[in-house]
Amino acid sequence: MSGHAKGDSAGNIAGRNTPRLDSVAKVSGRAGYTYDRRIPGMLCAKVLRSPHASAKVVRIDVEAARAVEGVAAVLTRDDLDVLDPVYGSFVKDQPFVATDQVRYIGDPVVAVAAVDERTAIAALELVRVEYEPLPAVTTIKEALADGAPELFPEAPRGIVPDYGAGASGALRPVPNVPYEFRYQTGPETAWDDADLVFTDEFTFSRMNHMHLEPFVSIAIADEHQIEVWSATQSPFPLRRELARMFRLPENAVRVHVDTLGGGFGAKHGPRCEPIAIRLSQLAGRPVRYCMTMEECLRTISQHSAVMRLTTGVRTDGTFVARTSEVLLNAGAYADASPLVVEKAGYRVPGPYKWQRIESKCWAVATNTVPAGAFRGFGGTQTTWASERQIDLIAQRLGVDPLELRLRNIKSLGDEFVPGETPFDADLSAGLELVAEAIGYRDRTRVPGRGMGVAIGMKDGGGVNKPARARVRVATSGDVYLESALVEMGQGSQSALVQLVADTLGCPLDRIRYVAVDTDHSPFDQGTNASSGIAVMGKAVLEAATRVRAQVLEFAADALGADPAELSLHGWTVTHGDTAHPVLPMIMREFGGTGFEFSADGYYKPTLTHAAPLEAPCVFWEGGWAAAEVDVDVETGKVTVLQLIVSSDAGQVVNARGARGQEEGAAIQALGQAMFEELRFDGPDLLNGEALGYRVPLAEDLPAVFRAITQEQGHGRGPLRTKGLGEGTMLPVAPAIAAAIADATGAQMTGLPMSPERVLDAIDAAGPRLNTRGDKASVA
Repeated sequence: MSGHAKGDSAGNIAGRNTPRLDSVAKVSGRAGYTYDRRIPGMLCAKVLRSPHASAKVVRIDVEAARAVEGVAAVLTRDDLDVLDPVYGSFVKDQPFVATDQVRYIGDPVVAVAAVDERTAIAALELVRVEYEPLPAVTTIKEALADGAPELFPEAPRGIVPDYGAGASGALRPVPNVPYEFRYQTGPETAWDDADLVFTDEFTFSRMNHMHLEPFVSIAIADEHQIEVWSATQSPFPLRRELARMFRLPENAVRVHVDTLGGGFGAKHGPRCEPIAIRLSQLAGRPVRYCMTMEECLRTISQHSAVMRLTTGVRTDGTFVARTSEVLLNAGAYADASPLVVEKAGYRVPGPYKWQRIESKCWAVATNTVPAGAFRGFGGTQTTWASERQIDLIAQRLGVDPLELRLRNIKSLGDEFVPGETPFDADLSAGLELVAEAIGYRDRTRVPGRGMGVAIGMKDGGGVNKPARARVRVATSGDVYLESALVEMGQGSQSALVQLVADTLGCPLDRIRYVAVDTDHSPFDQGTNASSGIAVMGKAVLEAATRVRAQVLEFAADALGADPAELSLHGWTVTHGDTAHPVLPMIMREFGGTGFEFSADGYYKPTLTHAAPLEAPCVFWEGGWAAAEVDVDVETGKVTVLQLIVSSDAGQVVNARGARGQEEGAAIQALGQAMFEELRFDGPDLLNGEALGYRVPLAEDLPAVFRAITQEQGHGRGPLRTKGLGEGTMLPVAPAIAAAIADATGAQMTGLPMSPERVLDAIDAAGPRLNTRGDKASVA
C-alpha cells in the first residue's frame, strides 16, 4: 500500500500518475540490457580466482590452457607491464588480476577468452598456480591488533581531497587503515554541561547488493582504441579510469550503457571491464565477460561496521555532545571505501541539536570481500548506531523514545552543522506522521508486542557533483533528451522526460531518451546519491527551458511578435487567440532540409570552504519509519506486524516511481534488519552462492506495509523536488529494534536481529535493563 501526505506549498506536475516509460518493455522482456547484447565474433571470458585469503603468487603456468582448442587469449600478471593495472577511488590498490599476491578468497588470478564458456572453463582447469600462504586478518579487531599482518606493507598511492571547516582526511593513519575521515565542531567545554555520559557499542552486518543483472561487459579493443558496453552506473568516471589504466587518451575510450538491471551502488568503478578489454587486446576479437551470481557475491559488498558512540545529555533529556568512532570493514581493497568513510563519519550525529560533535571514521582493510558504495552510503550503518543509542538513553532516563527525539530534533531551516545546507523538511512532522499512522501513542500494552519509531537523514545530491544535459527538437516537434543518467530501475529517465514534456508542452511519447554513450552524451559524474531529479533534473530543466525559448524567439521573428506574447503547446505557437503550427514556419525558413533546435543545461553546487565537505548538499533526504512487532520470548522469533515508512519528495514527479523507490528501499532494509547478511567463518564466505544468500520474499512482508510520500514542498530541485530512493533504507532496522525493546525490554545492538540474537538480548536484559548511569560514563 502507499499514500501521500501533501504540504500546503506543493503543486502538481502534469503526468505525475502516468506509468513509467520503461514499464511495458521491462514486463514484456523487451528491455535491452548489457547482459543481452551480442556482437559477431564475440569470445567468452572466465576467471580463475584465488583459493587463499592471503598468499604470495609464486608461479603461474598457463601453457596447457593456451593449447586448448578454441582458446584465443590467456591473461596473467605477465600481460600487465604496459598498463597501470590498479584502481580505486582515492586509493589505487586493486589490480584487476593478481600481481605479487592475492588478498582474499576470490581474488582474480588468471582470465581466459575462448569460443564459449565451456571451453574457457576447461582451459582454466589446466592452469597451475603456486602460492605461498601468508597470515590473514579477517575482522576489524584482528586487523587493528598490534603486530597484525599488513595487507599492504608498502602504502599504495592515494589522494586526500580538499575539505572544509571542521573536516579532515588522511591516508593510512595506521597500518591496515587505507583512509580516515574526521569531523568536529563546537567547543570541547560543552561536555561540562552534560549531567550523564553514555557509551555504547553497536555492530552492523554486511549485505550483498543482489542486483539481478550481474556484472557484465563487452569490449572491442586494441592498443589504440577501446569500445566497451558496460553495466555501470558511472560511464564517464569509468571512461577516465580505463583511459588511465590502459594509458590512452580519454577520447580513445568509448563507454556505452544499456538499461541496468539494478545497481544499488555496486556498479561504480571497474568491475568486468579491464579483464574484457585486455583479453580483447590480446585476442584481437570482441570479448564478453559476465560474472556468475557467485562471482558477484565475491566481488563487492556493503561495509560491516563496529561503532562506539559516547553521548552526553542533561537529566531532562537535552542532548549536549556526541563523540563517535566508526570502523568500517573495507575488505581487501579500498575501492569506494574512502567515500563511504566520509559520509559515515559526517552523518553519525543524526539530525539532532548538539553543542559539540566529534567523529572519527576508519576504513579497515581485511582479507575478505572488498566493500564499496551501497544504498544509503554510510548512512545505514550510522543511523543504526545513532538511533539505537537514543533508544537506550530514553530507556535509561525513563523517557518515551519518540518524545526524546521530538525534544532534540532540528527544525526546518536549521543547519545540520555550521556551513551546511539548512534542513529542507519538517523532521518532527515526519515522525508524528509515521507514529500516528501506526497508532504509536494509542497502543494497547499486550505481552510480547511493541512499537518503535526511528528517523534517518542523509545529505543528498552528491558532493560537488556536476551534471549536463541536452534537449533537441527536430523539425516535426520530435524531442531528443540526452543525458548520462543511467536507468537502473529507479525511474529517473521517466521523471526527466516528464520535466521536458511539461516545459515544452508536448506529449511524453514525442520524447526519446537517447542511449547513454560517452562519445555523444553530455558529461555526468555518475548516477548516485539520489541525484537524478535534484541535480540532473536542474540541468534537464535548464536545457528544456532554453530550447523552448529558442522556438518562441524563432516563431516571434516569423510572426513579427514579442516572444513574451507567445505560448508553446503541442508544436503549436499561440499568439492571442490564434494558433500557428511551428512546422510550416520552419519549412518556410529552412526549406526541405528542415531544422533542429538544441540547447544544453548545466548544474553544479557552489563550492565553499565553510561547508565541511567543500560543497553544501543539494537537498536532505529523510526517512521515517514506525514498526509494530510480536516477539516470541521463548524462541526469539520476531514477527513484524506493521511497517510504515515515509520520505519527503518535496514534490512528486512520478507517483509510481516514487512509490517504487520508497517501498524497495524499505524492503531491502527489512532484509538487513531481520536476516540478510554475508556470513564468514574466518576468511571463508559461507553463503557465497545465490541459494544460500537469504533475501526478502513476498511472504516476509508485514501484514500492514505502507509507504507514505510526503510532499512538504521545500525541495531545491526543479519544481521544488528532492531525490528519493535511499531515505527509507535508513530507519527501518532501528525502528524494528525499538519495537522489540518496547515489547520485551531487550535492546538490540547488532544486526541482523535473528532469533538467536534476540534471545541473547532478552537474557541479557533480565526483568528490565538498567535504567540509569552516572556523570562519568555508562557503557
